[in-house]
Amino acid sequence: MSTVSAVTPPKVASGRITSWRLLLNNRLAAAGLVLIGLIALLILLVPILPLPDPDATAPAERLKPVLTAGHILGTDQLGRDILSRLLWGARLSVTVGFTATLIAALIGSVIGIVAGYVGGRTDNAIMRGIDMLMAFPYILLALAIVAALGPGLMNALYAIAIVNIPFFARNVRGVTLGYAHREFVDAARLSGKGHLSVMFTEVLPNVAPVIVITMSTTAGWMILETAGLSFLGLGAQPPQADLGSMLGEGRAQLFTAPHVSIVPGVMIFLMVISLNVLGDGIRDVLDPRLRSGALARPGPVTEIATDRNVPENSAPDAALSIEGLETGFRSGDDIIPAVRGISLHVKRGECLGLIGESGSGKSVTALSVMGLVASPPGIIQSGAIYVDNEDVLAMSQTRLISLRGSRVSYVFQDPLTTLHPMYPVGRQVEEAIAAHQSLGANERRERAVALLEKVGIPEARERAKHYPHQLSGGQRQRIGIAMALANDPDVIIADEPTTALDVTVQARILELLRDLQRERGMALLFITHDFGVVSEICDRVAVMKDGEIVETGETRAVLANPQHDYTKRLIACVPELGTGAQFLKRVAGLFPKQQTEAS
Repeated sequence: MSTVSAVTPPKVASGRITSWRLLLNNRLAAAGLVLIGLIALLILLVPILPLPDPDATAPAERLKPVLTAGHILGTDQLGRDILSRLLWGARLSVTVGFTATLIAALIGSVIGIVAGYVGGRTDNAIMRGIDMLMAFPYILLALAIVAALGPGLMNALYAIAIVNIPFFARNVRGVTLGYAHREFVDAARLSGKGHLSVMFTEVLPNVAPVIVITMSTTAGWMILETAGLSFLGLGAQPPQADLGSMLGEGRAQLFTAPHVSIVPGVMIFLMVISLNVLGDGIRDVLDPRLRSGALARPGPVTEIATDRNVPENSAPDAALSIEGLETGFRSGDDIIPAVRGISLHVKRGECLGLIGESGSGKSVTALSVMGLVASPPGIIQSGAIYVDNEDVLAMSQTRLISLRGSRVSYVFQDPLTTLHPMYPVGRQVEEAIAAHQSLGANERRERAVALLEKVGIPEARERAKHYPHQLSGGQRQRIGIAMALANDPDVIIADEPTTALDVTVQARILELLRDLQRERGMALLFITHDFGVVSEICDRVAVMKDGEIVETGETRAVLANPQHDYTKRLIACVPELGTGAQFLKRVAGLFPKQQTEAS
């Protein structure tokens, strides 16, 4: 039995990633921010810039080319300075576009929150009205509104705002429906708050990020729509200029003086594209799942550092050997270690228990074996993992993927989240077989039924047609075990497979795993936080704390004479019948006084 006397404190990242830093890390969003910032600065300073009157005509100076002295961007068909008209027109287009966005967001969000929160007939009546608006092509609806109100920039603003209200209402209503009956909203109502108060204090703060994201991603389209109406002569009226009217006026000179229409067209393009990419960046910053990387598409295998240290296999006869494993997670420029210097080996026919409290690094260790730690943000920095004396981390991607399920299989903690909800369980077992064996459909089906019978599923042929939600927790876990056994693996990694089960079902699952492991001579790495479970099933045990192994040894020896204080505490936390209040005193006595007070 071996023990480590001290545990190295985990590395702490140099600082929390701020929203500003996260936004700047997105290169497209940062470029959009710089570009829109520059445009905003110019249109804010345009009243004090030394520019000629944008409406002053000079027929003698008409259609001057770009870079003409006194006219950097040339002049239009009436001799007006294009740079001056461009900046004043951009100022007008941005003002109208953002104002329309605010109006649409305000009205649409109120409609969406009320419809989603109230529900029933009110929701149905409101949303059918919204559906009627959305049934019309929005640009045609905008044209109809302007035609009814008359040409003009303000009327164009109203038209653009009105046609975009349904978009905000739909988005906000959908999110509100998800919160309307959540526990914290029900609790607020039960506490005596009125409906209006609940909507503004409970629902609105949760919906606000969606509103901001929607505004940031639609502001560019609002500007584009405003320009479209002005291009058709329904927005800004002469001599007033905005980008759309400049584009429309320059259309006649497209072949003789193309710069007259190209310059405002390029400005519209730059404004819209910069707002769109900036909106995407703001969405990533405000969404906590995107911010944490939870929605990032991980690679097929965990990233491995190019300068990885590769220690030799100290147990070449073991089915699974982990040597000096170090796995961490990227956080900005830092890598926060999750496990450090992990060395374990499991022989054929042996069950090794990996025990530790939640967050100690057990699951990260298990997922690292077959490169299943999500990258980004996971990375294996050092160490080696040997399956039958072959380094997994040195394998090609194709070779490693082929080993998953055939040589090394997993049984996960919650089978309801790992089983596909839309497929019968029998079909899912068949897929596990088909992934590594070329068998006919009938043979796969019979083998799947045989596996279900092997793991103790009653009436297996009939139950194979059932969906996961139709089975109990214990039955779903047995399905997971059947899938793990489908290809006769050499190693099974069981990651807390009994945690969510009641005591009697837990005992049956443990007995099943132990019997199957002995029968097939497999190596079993069993992850748990319960020494009571370890004592029942494991031949040896490794105790894990803060990402490091602090003690290893034969299960009986560790239970009889634990060497590390942490191991003693874990054992002491296993309740014993008849101890009563003495159990609490025994546990409390093993924790330092200052630690108890701090907790």
